[in-house]
Amino acid sequence: MDQTLTAPPQVEQSQESQSIAVEIYDQIYHLRGIDPAYIQQLAHVVDAKMRAVSAVGNTVDSLRVAVLAALNIADELQTLRLRYDSLVGSLSVSQVAIRSRAGSLAGLLDEVLDDRKVG
Repeated sequence: MDQTLTAPPQVEQSQESQSIAVEIYDQIYHLRGIDPAYIQQLAHVVDAKMRAVSAVGNTVDSLRVAVLAALNIADELQTLRLRYDSLVGSLSVSQVAIRSRAGSLAGLLDEVLDDRKVG
């Protein structure tokens, strides 16, 4: 199986794709990507998740273990997306409140400075 993976955002996309062999749940997969260390890291996460699922369950069917591991990873991703969206929403509300407060303070400062010029 030869699969091309994209790189993490911090890796420059102009680099050339490389082939790398990774082991996941006692199977070797040949993958292509521009960052072998990142691909190894992803493979390690998947392998660890599959082994954790296998240790808890009674199944020896690697396809079933893979699907359950994928569901666990998808759940983690969805939870993080919801948390991210919540944090972004909170940040937006905070930014609006700060801008409003800054506008009010600027108005008060202008009034004080105008009073000093007049008086």
